[in-house]
Amino acid sequence: QVRLVESGGGLVQAGGSLRLSCAASGRTFSGYALGWFRQAPGEEREFVAAITWGADITYYTDSVKGRFTISRDNAKNTFYLQMNRLKPEDTAVYYCAAERDPEGERLWDVMADYWGQGTQVTVSS
Repeated sequence: QVRLVESGGGLVQAGGSLRLSCAASGRTFSGYALGWFRQAPGEEREFVAAITWGADITYYTDSVKGRFTISRDNAKNTFYLQMNRLKPEDTAVYYCAAERDPEGERLWDVMADYWGQGTQVTVSS
């Protein structure tokens, strides 16, 4: 069993930056693909970014490309989402997730084996 805990959310002005962290306990991330997702009020949860195991290939939804960066620190059993040039439309609850498939193909379908509890990100205009 893997327990994921997000941190780093908050209120920021448009154009600002935040870094979300997701720390795992219970077992290591070894072999897991990792992802970030978000859910705005009244909307479905959507894929934001993912990083594979091994080659650390990264994927992003189009709306965040060039602004967000996903990374992982396997030694710390933690992964991150650096969010720059934030926009009001980035406002949502952000969730981290871990997927046993090293390539993380299910992450694109907003599916994963383990989920964090979510952290609120609010971007004011």
